[in-house]
Amino acid sequence: MPLLNSIAERTEEIARWRHDIHAHPELLYDVQRTAGVVEGLLGEFGVDEIVTGIGRTGVVGVIGGRGGPGKTIALRAELDALPIREKSGKPHASTVEGLMHACGHDGHTAMLLGAAKYLAETRDFPGTIIVVFQPAEEGGAGGQAMIDDGLLDRFGIEEVYGMHNLPGLPLGDFATCAGPMMAAVDEFDVTIHGKDGHAAWPHLTVDPILVAGHVLVAIQSIIARNLDPVGTAVLSVTRIAAGSAYNVIPSQATLGGTVRTLAPEVRDLMEERFTRIVEQTAAAYGATATVDYRRGYPATITDPAKTAVVAQVARDVVGAGRVNDAMVPLMGGEDFAFMLQQRQGGYVFVGNGPSSGLHTDTYDFNDELIPTGVSFWVRLAETATRR
Repeated sequence: MPLLNSIAERTEEIARWRHDIHAHPELLYDVQRTAGVVEGLLGEFGVDEIVTGIGRTGVVGVIGGRGGPGKTIALRAELDALPIREKSGKPHASTVEGLMHACGHDGHTAMLLGAAKYLAETRDFPGTIIVVFQPAEEGGAGGQAMIDDGLLDRFGIEEVYGMHNLPGLPLGDFATCAGPMMAAVDEFDVTIHGKDGHAAWPHLTVDPILVAGHVLVAIQSIIARNLDPVGTAVLSVTRIAAGSAYNVIPSQATLGGTVRTLAPEVRDLMEERFTRIVEQTAAAYGATATVDYRRGYPATITDPAKTAVVAQVARDVVGAGRVNDAMVPLMGGEDFAFMLQQRQGGYVFVGNGPSSGLHTDTYDFNDELIPTGVSFWVRLAETATRR
C-alpha cells in the first residue's frame, strides 16, 4: 500500500499545524498552549471523546472504528520542547527566547493529528484507536505520569506504538528492531571528601582532586573488565569540579555523569560495581566518597511480534528496500519505555534525511516526511486493531 493520496494532499495543512506548534514551544509539563491546539483540532475532527489533564497536561482522543470488534491500541506523540535557543533561521522559528522544538516533537504531534483526522473520517478499522499526546518526554517522565493517571486502564489500551524521526536516516526510510531499541538512562553525582590545606604542603592534606582522577579511571574498568564483552553499556563522566584557588588544595571534588544500558541485569551490575569501586578507590587514598546514583528512564524494549507488524506496515507504505527491521540499538533514552513496560507494543524510527542532529540549535523537522509518517500511522491503525 503506497502513501495515501488524500493524506499527501493535506501535507500543507498539517505542516501549518506543525509550524504553529514549532513557533510556540513549551517545556516539560507547561504545554498548555500546545495541548489546547491539539484539543481544538481533535474537536474539529469529530473524534468520539477528548480527555485532557491526563499526566497533568496530556491530551487523549478516542476514535472508534466501524469494522466490528477489534483491539484497542494507542498511538503516541510528544508535546514538549527543549531549553535551547533556536538558530535555524526558518520562518516558523521559535518566538520564545531560549526554547525550541529541537527533537521534532512538533512534527510527531502534527503527524498524529493528521492520522487522527483521517481515521475519524474513514473509521475503516475494527476496535478503537487511542491517540495519546504526552507532555514532558524530555526528562520529565510524562509517559509515567500519564500511566499513573490511569491512561492504560481507563481507555482499555491493549497495545502501544511510538514513532520518532531520526536525522541521518534517509528521508522516509524506517528502522526498528525487536527487543531493546534504546537504553536505560541513569545519572550519578559523586562527592569525594578529602582534607584541605596549602598547595605547598600536600603531604598534610588528602587531595580530593587526585582521588577524583583515580576514581574517573577506575570506573571505566567496569565496562572493560566486569561486563560481558557482548553486553552493552556507556559510562560518561560529563562534569568535574573542585577548588577555587591556585594555592589551595580543596576539601572536596565532585564528579557527575550518566550510565546507559540496554539489559536490566547489566543496569544492576553497573550500579553495584560503580558504587563499590568509587567508595573503595576513595578509601584507598584516605578519602571518603558519597555516591548519589539515580535511575531514570528504563530501556525501550519492544515486543517481537508487534515489531514484526510495525516493520510490515512500514514496508507496505514505502517498500521493503527502505525498511531496516534489525537496526543497531541506540544509546539514547525515551520515556515511551514506561508504556512498553506495561503493554506490548512497537517503536520505529523514520528518516528525517540529512538534517541537523536532534537536540541541536539548527535542527528542524522535515515537512516532506509528513505524508509518510501519517500514512504509516493510518496503516498501522488499520492493521494492528485486527485481532
